[in-house]
Amino acid sequence: MRASLFITCYNDTLFPETGQAVVRLLERLGVEVEFRPAQTCCGQMHANTGFRGEAFSLAKQFVRLYADAEAVVIPSSSCVAMVRDQYPHLLAELGTDALRREFETLLPRVHELSEFLVDVLQVEDVGAYFPHRVTYHASCHGLRALELGDRPLRLLNHVRGLELATLENLDRCCGFGGTFSVKNAEVSSAMLSAKLQDVLATRAEFCTALDNSCLIHLGGALHREYAPMRTIHMAEILASTQDAPAEMV
Repeated sequence: MRASLFITCYNDTLFPETGQAVVRLLERLGVEVEFRPAQTCCGQMHANTGFRGEAFSLAKQFVRLYADAEAVVIPSSSCVAMVRDQYPHLLAELGTDALRREFETLLPRVHELSEFLVDVLQVEDVGAYFPHRVTYHASCHGLRALELGDRPLRLLNHVRGLELATLENLDRCCGFGGTFSVKNAEVSSAMLSAKLQDVLATRAEFCTALDNSCLIHLGGALHREYAPMRTIHMAEILASTQDAPAEMV
């Protein structure tokens, strides 16, 4: 199978190791991974702040770029939610009938990483090894928009050496929400503080998630608290093996 990696601008700019981990993981599973350099942002930030025209331009770029892709894999549930939930409205408002048909044909081939592994490749044991105590944070987009359910937990439960620590109040938002954390800083900080108490209570070595946006928010709070816990995208855990363990920066 051939999959196109949409790395997302956030990962490309701040967390290139996430994309590298996805490539290692998928290639280990026999997937031929391609990267299309013309990819840009999904447009979520623009859409959420009222820049509909700019968001539409990015949506059109995404649809045209991946029109012939066998599958598109995205290691960010918030970006996948943007494609599924907001692209239809943008295209209905500003797009042509031809573009809307292209999107409808493409949409079933766009997958968040854990969906792609469990639903498309039909694999839960990816051959990973990560001998650490880990807790999992469910991002709001993954939990509510994509309804990922227990897919991420099923994948983590098959990682050799990993001790999975249950996070209380799993459905509680970390308070990031992209521009929400900027426009509503006090509310965001209060939400983060409550979330951090649950995260620290797990006594885990690592907090993982499927969105680096949540992880940078949590990671900043952990750093300010001088907590020994670290954050890591789940792709890096799943890509880690005994022969090629995850690099701890």
